[in-house]
Amino acid sequence: MRSYIARGLATVLLIVGLGAAQGPTSSGSKDTQIVISQQTGSEPGSSAKPQDNNSKKHGHTEVGTASWYGEDFDGRETASGETYDMYDMTAAHPSLPLGTWVKVTNLRNGRVVNVRINDRGPIVPGRIIDLSYGAAQALNFGERGLQRVRLDVVRPRQVAMLEPLAN
Repeated sequence: MRSYIARGLATVLLIVGLGAAQGPTSSGSKDTQIVISQQTGSEPGSSAKPQDNNSKKHGHTEVGTASWYGEDFDGRETASGETYDMYDMTAAHPSLPLGTWVKVTNLRNGRVVNVRINDRGPIVPGRIIDLSYGAAQALNFGERGLQRVRLDVVRPRQVAMLEPLAN
């Protein structure tokens, strides 16, 4: 009986310990800012305050450095369990829930693409997102491996409405 209790207690402690694991730490980059803004389109840094938790979830905005990953990872398993396809419109983000849709705007040229978060990363400090090769091409990264971008979390319904912007 005591062994069953000991096993049960060990299992509970393991589960609680995993649930309390520390999340991603700040990269220390001065070029990255995270701003929670209202879904009504208020600009980052404005004095508008989110009205509820739902607006925080869908109004998440980040500005910082993006990179991309391609051929070396093509065909490997992502954090979501799916196979990475470097031509899909997907990305790796350190903390947004897997399956989240993000509108990514290249701040150098204004190009926009919608990507789905299916992996974790980037692993390089100071970067806020790793885009698939296809997404980086759509944003016209060209020879540049890094670009300054803005990320806006969007609902799946908004993705369908925004698709013409990606052309």
